[in-house]
Amino acid sequence: MLRYLPFLLVLALWIYAFIDCLNTPEEEVRGLPKVVWVIIILLFGEVLVGPVAWLVAGKRRHAPAGGSTPSEWHRNHRTRFVAPDDNPDFLNSLKEENKKDEALLKDWEADLRRREEELRRREKEQGEG
Repeated sequence: MLRYLPFLLVLALWIYAFIDCLNTPEEEVRGLPKVVWVIIILLFGEVLVGPVAWLVAGKRRHAPAGGSTPSEWHRNHRTRFVAPDDNPDFLNSLKEENKKDEALLKDWEADLRRREEELRRREKEQGEG
C-alpha cells in the first residue's frame, strides 16, 4: 500500500489544483488567463509542476481584512461565550417550548378522553342492541 502513496498524493494535489483553478473567479487569476492555467495543470500534473505553479503563482491570495491578522483581531475583539444553562435567551426559549409541549400534551389527553368515551358509548349501545 505504501508504494501507491506517492502516486495518490500526486493525484490528490493534481485534482485539488484543477478544481481550485476551475472554481477561482477570472479576476483572481494572476499572470496568465484561466484557460492557460487549466492546460498547464493538466499537462504538467504528473510531475507536479503544473499544480505547484498554480498554487504558488496562479491564484491571488487575499490579505486579511484591514491588514490585521486573525490573532490580532481576536485580541482586540473579545467575545464572551456563555454556557447554554447561563444564557437567559436560551432558557426562555426552553420555557416557551415547554409551554407549547404541555399545551400539546393537554390537547392529546383531551382527545384521548373523548375517544375513550366514544368507545364506551359504542360498546354500551352494542351491548344493549
